[in-house]
Amino acid sequence: MTALASTTPPSRTVLASAHRPVATRHLTCVHDLAQHEVHGLLALAARIKRDPSAWSTAFRGMALALAFEKPSLRTRASFEVGFQLMGGSVVFMDQRDSPIGQREALSDWARSMERWFDALVVRTMSHGTVEALTAWSSIPVVNALSDLHHPCQAMADLLTLAERFGSPSTPHVAWVGDGNNVCHSLMEAIASVGGRLTVITPSGFAPSADIVRAVQARCMRTGASIRFTHDLEAVAGVNAVYTDTWISMGEADAEPKRAALRPYQVNAGLMAKAAPGAAFMHCLPAHRGEEATDDVIDAPTSVVFDQAENRMHVQCAILLALLRPDLVELPTTFVPGDFVA
Repeated sequence: MTALASTTPPSRTVLASAHRPVATRHLTCVHDLAQHEVHGLLALAARIKRDPSAWSTAFRGMALALAFEKPSLRTRASFEVGFQLMGGSVVFMDQRDSPIGQREALSDWARSMERWFDALVVRTMSHGTVEALTAWSSIPVVNALSDLHHPCQAMADLLTLAERFGSPSTPHVAWVGDGNNVCHSLMEAIASVGGRLTVITPSGFAPSADIVRAVQARCMRTGASIRFTHDLEAVAGVNAVYTDTWISMGEADAEPKRAALRPYQVNAGLMAKAAPGAAFMHCLPAHRGEEATDDVIDAPTSVVFDQAENRMHVQCAILLALLRPDLVELPTTFVPGDFVA
């Protein structure tokens, strides 16, 4: 249980939103960003990927803290390398033996961290920890995964889709498997860009009803289409099939869940129902032979390692927008050649 102080968070002096490239001070979920901010950050990430030299000293003299309660490969490496390539320093703080807010009040932890660091990237068991940190921290807090959301992954997924199909809103994507945190963020991301998503889950494993309602509200504004079904035949004709591990880190009593999800394995037979040349997506790590088979993960149409690479570029774009608004003017439209893998 996260320890919280009984007093309310003090007021903070922050940069006026009119002078910021994004209105939010923190990134806890994709819906913290307005539709045009999602588009702008994707275009910025694509330009950073194409030629990062313009930002090679952007974070000089700045320090980034990574506080992770869960193990990590891609998230840790992509944040560390990206921030260092732009001139900053990074401190990794392994929280598995002493999660945030256990040895001391979360408020004390957060207010100490802000004295040393310019931004805080957190990977937590509970999304409530992320939200509490945003209340207490005067420095930007970026959610690098919680039980409800994985926004940096979803932004990388949009960039990967844009590279393959020319725009993040062009392809019809099918999510197959558990309606988990990655699914939540993918729903929010595709809703934000006016795309098309079919979420296919077993009965009892649908996404959060609260997040579905919020996503449907955004769809009404953007023209996105997101539908929900238990029928695997709904993969027919889709341009990309996305799955994730069935059992999250630390999840107990896993076997009943595995049994329910086994029919939803992404294999060659399922991919054959999609459009010819459909992309296969996975946020990794993959449990090969469980949620997806080797021939699908290693197929020429698999983009799983493009997704992994693109984590770094979108995270750099996000941190630039939050930490160096003086250097960032988000593009309002995509230009030809923005999205080239």
